[in-house]
Amino acid sequence: MDILIARSGDDYFVADNKCPHMGGNLSQGTLEGTVITCPVHHSKFNLKNGEVIRWTDFTGFKLTISKLFKSPKSLKVYEIKLENGSVFAELPY
Repeated sequence: MDILIARSGDDYFVADNKCPHMGGNLSQGTLEGTVITCPVHHSKFNLKNGEVIRWTDFTGFKLTISKLFKSPKSLKVYEIKLENGSVFAELPY
C-alpha cells in the first residue's frame, strides 16, 4: 500500500498515493491548501474528503471519451489522529 501524508499549515492529511484516474504518484504532484493535483493528467482532489475537483485536464471530445472509459472516482482518504507530535492513521491491511 502506497500512502500519501500531506501537510497544509497545521493540518495533516493521509490518502492513497496513487491517483484513482491513471495511477499517478500524487507525492510528485502539487499541493495548494487542501487540494492535491496529480502530475500525470492534472486530476485534482480535496484531501479533506477525497472529493474529485477535476478528473483530468482533458477538454471536449477527449474528456468525454476519458469519462466513458474511466468514470470519476474519489481519492481514498483516511482519518488521522495527532498525538504528541506524531500523525496516526487507521489503514486497511
